[in-house]
Amino acid sequence: MSPASNPLWIFGYGSLVWRPAFAHAERHAGYVRGFQRRFWQGSTDHRGVPGAPGRVVTLLPSTRNERCWGTVYRVAPGHEPEVLASLDHREKGGYERRRVEVVHGAGRIADVLVYLATPTNPEWLGEAPLEQVAAQILTSVGPSGANVEYLLRLHDALAEMGGDDGHVSALAELVRAQLPRG
Repeated sequence: MSPASNPLWIFGYGSLVWRPAFAHAERHAGYVRGFQRRFWQGSTDHRGVPGAPGRVVTLLPSTRNERCWGTVYRVAPGHEPEVLASLDHREKGGYERRRVEVVHGAGRIADVLVYLATPTNPEWLGEAPLEQVAAQILTSVGPSGANVEYLLRLHDALAEMGGDDGHVSALAELVRAQLPRG
C-alpha cells in the first residue's frame, strides 16, 4: 500500500506534544483511552545522563478507561522512512512501538503509532513519591536540556489543549514551587 492510501499517524504524549521535530501534514489534539501518563521512565540520553537520569513519561495501561491527551500527527507523505528512523533514534532509550486508536475533534484514527516504555527496559525507574520525582526533575539535565523544561513545557501544552492530567499538573506545581523567583 502506498503512503498516500495508508498515511502514517504518530501519537505524542511527551515531548512530541510540543516538539515533534519531523515533517507533518496534519496535527490535532487528541487522546487515547485506557492509558495513564506517568514520569516513570529514566532518560540518560536526553533529559539526564548515565548515573543521573532524568524522568520522562510513558503510558501505562489503566483499568479506569482514562483519557491520556496528546497530539496526533499525520506524517508528511514521502517522509515516512526518515521520520520513523528519526523517532526510533529519539526514543531508543527503552521505548517500543505500539499501535493505538486516537480520538480527536474530527473523529477517530484507528491505527496510530505510539512509542511507550515498559517496566522491562533498562532505563525504567518506576513509581516513586511525587516529591521524589519532582526533586529528580529539578536536578536533572541532559543533552536535550533541563528535565524541568520537559515537564513544564508538557504541562503548558496540555493545559493549552484542555488536556487535563493530574499527574503532570501535580508535578508541575511541586517543581514550580521550588524554582527560584525572578
